Amino acid sequence: AIALSSIAWQSGMLIGPAMAGPLYAIRPDLPYIVSACLYALAGLAMLTVGPVPRTIMDRGKGPIAQIIDGMAYVGQNKLVLGVITLDLFAVFLAGSTALLPVFARDILKVGEQGLSLLASSPAAGAALVAFVFSFRPIRTNVGNKMLVSVLLFGLVTVIFGFSRILVVSMACLFVAGAADMFSVYVRQSLIQLNTPDDKRGRVSAVSLLTVSASNELGDAFSGMLAWLIGPVAAVVAGGGGAILITALWSRLFPQIGAARSFDPAEEEA
Repeated sequence: AIALSSIAWQSGMLIGPAMAGPLYAIRPDLPYIVSACLYALAGLAMLTVGPVPRTIMDRGKGPIAQIIDGMAYVGQNKLVLGVITLDLFAVFLAGSTALLPVFARDILKVGEQGLSLLASSPAAGAALVAFVFSFRPIRTNVGNKMLVSVLLFGLVTVIFGFSRILVVSMACLFVAGAADMFSVYVRQSLIQLNTPDDKRGRVSAVSLLTVSASNELGDAFSGMLAWLIGPVAAVVAGGGGAILITALWSRLFPQIGAARSFDPAEEEA
């Protein structure tokens, strides 16, 4: 289910940027018009969703107390805390996607058409991995594989920073998207299966909050760093930072590497 949901998300991330360049070439405001129409279509689709059963939880507590309970559980469960914060800091540091317009215009010099290709490359890699996982999910040594995927994400980000060839840059972004999707798949599966039913929604909300924060704040950080030291140095430093974070987290949270499967019952056995 996580893989199929990711396919839907990444397909949009793949098709959207690929359409943006040609639509902009026809008329500058056309991508925004198409986007507004698609938002309206998505809103109509959401209205067709029927009632969704809710899990049993303690209704005696107020919403603030329930939020605190969810965050407290994340702090107590070192595996869940480790995988959430690993993604938070790795993506925060290696947020190269915010600088793609600069690379397309000033470094690779490929214009808006090249920018569309660059922007869609990570989604293409992510969609491929999600498609494979939809029928061939990983089952063994999941924690170490997640650490390797984040390490690879940082490494190809460094290579992207040094690249001056469009095809090489696209390949780096493709691998980065694939590695990120691998990490997302493992992280979400571990969080879902290592959280009690009555706390799963709140813990998932904490995870979603950190993902959103890492993406948005990472873009802002990359822009600020690029202003200070230049876009190439900013991307290379960010990728190197993600590599260092992965090495540090493998030490601080040995529970990640010790996770052999997604099933907590198997881990206890």
